[in-house]
Amino acid sequence: MLLLNLLILWPKRIAGYFLWAGPLVARLTVGYTFMCTGWLKLQNLDAITEAFISWGIPFPQVLTPFVSGLECFGGAFLMLGLLTRISAGGLAVTMVVAILAAQWSEVDSLQTLLGLEEMTYFAVFTWLAIGGAGAASLDHWIERRFSPGA
Repeated sequence: MLLLNLLILWPKRIAGYFLWAGPLVARLTVGYTFMCTGWLKLQNLDAITEAFISWGIPFPQVLTPFVSGLECFGGAFLMLGLLTRISAGGLAVTMVVAILAAQWSEVDSLQTLLGLEEMTYFAVFTWLAIGGAGAASLDHWIERRFSPGA
């Protein structure tokens, strides 16, 4: 019982005071990264469109600006914690497409797949899409302010 308290219950109690921090750190980290890369892609749409064509992505003239905008503005929304589930869900899908289109031919094992940077982003985006932005976010403030019975 002492080991249970010391190794599981006590750390759980302490962590309970910081539940807001995990989603915040994740949102700021991946949000900033994708806001910046999306902005660069928006500034270089011709080159990115050519890359999309070479990867065999369908409708590259439509999907290139869409994905670039999703990365830029979705990343900014993640940093703010605004529309987090929608932004993170969309970005998770883009990571699946990036893996399948640009890197799948290099994947020869589960270790290779799980070692991809895009797979890590996919995991974080999936967590945010399911778990939400957390308490330190505009989503949380809007929900508390405008939900019926709040």
